[in-house]
Amino acid sequence: MSTAPSRPGAPPFKRVAILDDHTMMRGGMKVFIDSLPDFECCWEAGDCKTAMQKIEADMPDILLVDITLPDRNGLEFIKDVHSIHPDLAMLVVSMHDEAYYAHRALKAGAKGYMMKNMSHDLYETALRRVAAGGSWLSDRMSEEILQAYTSGTKPRMEGGLDALTDREFEIFQMIGDGRGTHEIADALRISPKTVDVHRMNIRTKLKLEDGAAVTRFAIRWVESHKLGRS
Repeated sequence: MSTAPSRPGAPPFKRVAILDDHTMMRGGMKVFIDSLPDFECCWEAGDCKTAMQKIEADMPDILLVDITLPDRNGLEFIKDVHSIHPDLAMLVVSMHDEAYYAHRALKAGAKGYMMKNMSHDLYETALRRVAAGGSWLSDRMSEEILQAYTSGTKPRMEGGLDALTDREFEIFQMIGDGRGTHEIADALRISPKTVDVHRMNIRTKLKLEDGAAVTRFAIRWVESHKLGRS
């Protein structure tokens, strides 16, 4: 925990926590946060279980959350935390393409979505905006979401993937990574039968003829979007 002293008459430091499974990424983010005036990194966690324990013991002002985590999906974690601590400001920080995740993050309860390859200036802008009670998205995503909702339509994803729930979308990507039913079940800590139900729902929503078509489509989609995956 940072021990930087508060300046007389200055606003209190905003305490930022980091949930990311990459040690070097956490370290770099901590150094950056501690370098900003009026911000400090209060703790780090590499998995959701540890983060939840730390939230209960030492509530931060802002929590930065990755999507791909070892014990569960970051969006599902945000939903749980938001239901318990609705006043905790959470920002997603991920290499996943914002076009496919930003609206899901906002729906889950996050205050914004930041790409890991953003400039330091934009990171600081996002943190300060959220610290002031606002939200943050890139200009491109803000415009897309605004246009979608002012026209009365939801943001659309290619291939009808917007119809999938967060869990179905997660499983769709795992199928595209070549994982089988039992491997997916073990990773998500659910039963193989539940995975099969999700696969059937994916097939139905995407209007694909059979399970093999789901696998082919998922593999093609993942291969074409690998640069946006963390």
